[in-house]
Amino acid sequence: MEPWTVTTLTLVVCVSFLVILSLWRKDYKARKLPPGPVPLPIIGNMLQLDMKDPSVSLCKLSEKYGPVFTVYLGSQPVVMIHGYKALKEALVDQGEIFGDRGKLPIFDDIYKGHGIVFSHGEKWKEIRRFSLMTLRNFGMGKRNIEERVQEEAQFLLEELRKTKSQPFDPTFILGCAPCNVISSILFHQRFNYDNEKFLSMMSLLRENLILLNSPVVQFYNNIPWLFRYIPGPHKKYFSNVKALKQFILDYTKKHQETLDPNNLKNYIDCFLYKMKQDKKNPESVFDLENLATAGMDLFDAGTETTSTTLRYGLLLLLKYPEVQDKIHEEIDRVIGQHRIPSIKDKLEMPYTEAVIYEIQRYSDLVPFSLPHEVSRDTQLQQHFIPKGTTVFPVLTSVLFDKKEFPNPHQFDPGHFLNKDGSFRKSKYFMAFSIGKRACLGEGLAKMELFLFLVTILQNFTLKSTIDPKEIDIKPCSTGILTVPPKFQLCLLPRHG
Repeated sequence: MEPWTVTTLTLVVCVSFLVILSLWRKDYKARKLPPGPVPLPIIGNMLQLDMKDPSVSLCKLSEKYGPVFTVYLGSQPVVMIHGYKALKEALVDQGEIFGDRGKLPIFDDIYKGHGIVFSHGEKWKEIRRFSLMTLRNFGMGKRNIEERVQEEAQFLLEELRKTKSQPFDPTFILGCAPCNVISSILFHQRFNYDNEKFLSMMSLLRENLILLNSPVVQFYNNIPWLFRYIPGPHKKYFSNVKALKQFILDYTKKHQETLDPNNLKNYIDCFLYKMKQDKKNPESVFDLENLATAGMDLFDAGTETTSTTLRYGLLLLLKYPEVQDKIHEEIDRVIGQHRIPSIKDKLEMPYTEAVIYEIQRYSDLVPFSLPHEVSRDTQLQQHFIPKGTTVFPVLTSVLFDKKEFPNPHQFDPGHFLNKDGSFRKSKYFMAFSIGKRACLGEGLAKMELFLFLVTILQNFTLKSTIDPKEIDIKPCSTGILTVPPKFQLCLLPRHG
């Protein structure tokens, strides 16, 4: 290539870049959004965010720009809400305005606005209302679902005893128990822990958790127009979701064949019956696509979040054996060694309750909740936020608030205990978010965490394979979800 040609091309590229940069800055300044760091074209503020632990970067930005500030994820501006006061004002005081689901490209491309978690507007209201009513009818927060969790806790014990005090990775087993509870609600069926279909589904759920936190998925959410068309691990996430959806549709087909309106046994039956009732309504949101997606929502939220919290909890108890000792003392005093734990035991076990809350606070499982969207122009902390703006509630900022939780980066059950040893509630505990988009299964998750953890500790002493002082409790990845590091432990029988 001739030298003059190279020079000409270089000049064209430079001029084009300067024109793009000028237009970008003009557009950026024209947008009426809260303050924030100046973004670059295409990549936005990606260079100013630590992708391994975005919460640290966002905390520093909050110190500079205040509790409400704008960050560009690629070319998309998103408003970050930091701190208790701003979060409450947005999600509770203006809950209706901040109640829409915001944009996150990988979820938008996969779920396309269907289901419970990623739907919008009236569709979301209808499906959420139906799901809440159905889950309550099948015992959510009632005695019969407690019995189902207690029953699964005994199956969990049976599997744990098979380890025979030898070192093992608890990831798979701890995932099976909450997954079976959700299966009983969805299908009216539980699976043996060696069932091939069950193993396959558990594998897909686990792999998706890892993929969601991978750098390529984070880049997908920042530059979707590029990553939609190139190969990579994100394509595996898409195929896994498709397989999970098919798993639910296969069971749905069986339920369609045996559906009895006078004997609705599970969530799928109720959804199918609602579809039949709305058959002549062209505006109905009750169809197979929403059923399959809602089923995946329940599996994802009801399995991985609870099992990951349990796994992080066991790791923390290995790190701090003195905490485990105190729980053992409380279990022996209140329940004994032979009676099956009950949810009513919580009232007499303030220390164990405080530990479970502290596990959830410290693990900070969903650091930024999921994105919200503003349904109309509004003001937040004296900042104008236009209709359609995507908003992220930074839950980390509340769970690690220094005034509410002294030494927030230290695991300390005392954060949830009064001076007299009674359980201390805190309005800063937002592990399940708050407002209209708060976690649908919060009640079930709290029940499972208590009954599964107490059942394990009633029967076993957790023993680390290394010196507790050497245990690393920092998450192995932090992104959409927080994932604890891998570890092994031994379970030593406490009696019998």
